[in-house]
Order: sequence, then structure tokens, then C-alpha cells
Amino acid sequence: MLRILFILFVIVPLAELYVLIEVGSGIGGFATITLCLFTAALGGLIIRWQGLQTLVQARQSLLAGEQQQLAEQSLHGLMLVIAGILLFFPGLITDTWGFLLLIPFVRKLLMPKHMNVGGSCAAAAHTPQRYEKVEVIDVEVIKKD
Repeated sequence: MLRILFILFVIVPLAELYVLIEVGSGIGGFATITLCLFTAALGGLIIRWQGLQTLVQARQSLLAGEQQQLAEQSLHGLMLVIAGILLFFPGLITDTWGFLLLIPFVRKLLMPKHMNVGGSCAAAAHTPQRYEKVEVIDVEVIKKD
């Protein structure tokens, strides 16, 4: 755990700083700052679009009772959150990792091959629950003293 924290708080920022200095010396400081801001803005727009898309697909899976699809959509959502965090930090290395997580194919490659989804009953895992539409009745309650 200490090794991971060391990498996160020391090695990654130093690597980011090195890459920013190298890119800045090649294309200029203003262009480097503009590039960082552009990648953050573009990444934010893509995450917003893909996040809404993932949310809609997860809702459809939930309503259809497809537990496997719901689990996959949840992992996609988690990876989009991680991508957003990576794109939030200034730097080109974390932006690259964040943009890689925005590619659905890459997210699919990072997912576990077999996910154990379902309840403790084997029959329940094979029969998806269907949610029927329920009629909502609007009422008003008046309390008399």
C-alpha cells in the first residue's frame, strides 16, 4: 500500500512535470497550457455523454432484470468515474490514461472475464425478475382533529 501511495503522490506528479516541460519546450508554454485545458474540456464532454448513455443502458438492464448486463454497465460507470478523475488532474500522462478509459473497447478489455452475478439461489440467477408497470394513484390525505 505504501508503494502505491508513493507512486501516486511522488512518481506520477514528477513524470507529469517532466512531460509538461518537454512538451512545453517543443511547442511552447502557452500551447501546452491550452492543450491541457482542451483535453480536460473535451474529456468532460465525452464523459458526460458516455455517462448518460451508460446510465440509460443500466436502467434498461435493471428493468429487464438482466443482472449480468447491469453489472457490466456498473463497471463501465466506475471506469468512467476513474477517467474523469484522471482527466481532472492537469498533465498529459493522466489525460492519456483518462482518454484510454473513455474508449469502450479498452474498458471491455479491463473488465474481468467472468463475473459471478446473482443471488444465493441458483434458480434465481437463471430467471430474471421482470418489473411490471404499476399504476400510480395520486391521493390527498386530510387529517381532521
